[in-house]
Amino acid sequence: MNITVRVWRQKNADDKGKMVTYGVENVSEDMSFLEMLDVLNEQLTLADEEPIAFDHDCREGICGACGVVINGIAHGPQVTTTCQLHMRSFEDGAVIDVEPWRSGAFPVIKDLVVDRGSLDRIIQAGGYISAPTGSAPEANNLPVPKVDADHAFESAACIGCGACVAACPNGSGMLFTAAKITHLGLLPQGQPERDSRVIGMVEQHDHEGFGSCTNIGECTAACPKGIPLDTIARLNRDLLGALAHGDA
Repeated sequence: MNITVRVWRQKNADDKGKMVTYGVENVSEDMSFLEMLDVLNEQLTLADEEPIAFDHDCREGICGACGVVINGIAHGPQVTTTCQLHMRSFEDGAVIDVEPWRSGAFPVIKDLVVDRGSLDRIIQAGGYISAPTGSAPEANNLPVPKVDADHAFESAACIGCGACVAACPNGSGMLFTAAKITHLGLLPQGQPERDSRVIGMVEQHDHEGFGSCTNIGECTAACPKGIPLDTIARLNRDLLGALAHGDA
């Protein structure tokens, strides 16, 4: 395949940035999207040009580091992570636009790399449990209803990639926040901090500059792990309950 790639280039957070066009030849349809970027960077390096900075780590769809916007869609045309997107999803001669996540809460560091530390700070605001030290307790000591266990596991699948934020017209991180609150709030171990957790994490979400959720649903459509929209409804119920408990 021979393709044209238009990539966002930005030297640093203060630089204005612009789209730059590159041609990439002999691209195998079996390459991942990141491997195609590797080939492009080899071309740029041989031409004594600055390679494109992009974030990645595991390249197995687990870590969530590799997110970019491809042709206006978070992670690209398939519902998966960018590293698991293959070039067979594009046609020979395709023109592909590649941009970083667009959100005020995700400032650009360089080119396609953004600072997603805001998501870490949301977790720091309450995404944990308090537990006594020592050996792990017997699993059957705390029975968990299967429905709750299934919903908790579903939410725990969130990899914190930020696609929900990039896809949302409001730049909201509410699906991420809801997933981190739900997977703990449904389990017995998460009950002691349940109220303080949801209040603290929602407050931090707003403090970081994420937009408000208006239930458009683009977040769950782009989520590579399929976190459902009703996870946000569960967060809202928890938040209302926590605020009611505080007023009691």
